[in-house]
Amino acid sequence: MMRRVGILGGMGPEATILMMQKCMGVVARAANGPLDDADHIPLIVHQNPQVPSRIARLIEGRGPDPAPVLAQMARDLAAAGAQALAMPCNTAHHYAGAIRAATDLSFLDMITASADHLVRAGVTRPGMLASPATRMAAVFDAAFAARGLAPVWLEDEAPLLALIRAVKAGQPVAALGPDMAALAGAARAQGADHLLVACTELSLLTHALPGDLPWTDSLDCLTACIADFARAPDGG
Repeated sequence: MMRRVGILGGMGPEATILMMQKCMGVVARAANGPLDDADHIPLIVHQNPQVPSRIARLIEGRGPDPAPVLAQMARDLAAAGAQALAMPCNTAHHYAGAIRAATDLSFLDMITASADHLVRAGVTRPGMLASPATRMAAVFDAAFAARGLAPVWLEDEAPLLALIRAVKAGQPVAALGPDMAALAGAARAQGADHLLVACTELSLLTHALPGDLPWTDSLDCLTACIADFARAPDGG
């Protein structure tokens, strides 16, 4: 029997749904025969779009602190039977300490998983397609420094933030593809040897990335961690 993973979701809602679809895809790709419901990863999803805005708090310096809400979500998931926690939002990992302190459950860290993947791929200068809040909160700094990764942050972050807001506003992803491709081109021009999609809103736009520049989606790294935890025997 697979272990249950609790998801701190809603940041944003569509990104959380994408993560659930990716979890289904992991199972489908690994299948050696027909699938049934019981073959899929058990998730307990707390889809809470009411988590205070990370952008408002970290970029604009206003609004309530998301940490208490995230900590309560962690406790709710533990009470619901989760055996580990995961959160498909890069910027919200700034509050990972509060989430870890709220329960005794393991926290499947998307930041560490992404940094480890980049090292295995031989990356040295990842181009960061991430919210400016992620940079300002130094979410990736410790993990990257420990692994010798030198992130390339876009010099002009205004188009990046505008694109994230457009996805949150529900604009059609097909129409936003050219904007995503332009951001990838800007990262390449600044010397990136690889792209890291480090905002789960932008995970919805990876179809628009250029085919001649390798990329990693942090959401895929988290999905792999969820699958590994779920499939491991209790205590494994």
